[in-house]
Amino acid sequence: MKVAIERVYDFVKRPKRPGEVAILVDRLWPRGVRKEALEIDAWLKDVAPSTELRKWFHHEERSWTEFQQRYLAELQANPEPLKELRDFAHEALEVTLLFAARETEQNHAMVLRDLLLR
Repeated sequence: MKVAIERVYDFVKRPKRPGEVAILVDRLWPRGVRKEALEIDAWLKDVAPSTELRKWFHHEERSWTEFQQRYLAELQANPEPLKELRDFAHEALEVTLLFAARETEQNHAMVLRDLLLR
């Protein structure tokens, strides 16, 4: 299985590939994107970091390592959303995890991708 991550704002500009499963993994709907313009298979809000963790990480310079640890702890405390994501991924040859954050190098979608590839 191939697992990719992509900003939702880039994904909306291209056609969805045959066999691709696109999953929005943000708690909030992306600003400026019409729901009918985004061809996704699922919106898994609950697999995203909590509002508190997201604010903690994005509003100040915080440790990427500490964010990953806190996020993994949240996922372990509530494993059902991650199970749902794994179920979607298990059925697909190619999964694209969509996120809206400007930060493309250190974000929660990367953590989810790494979990799916383990």
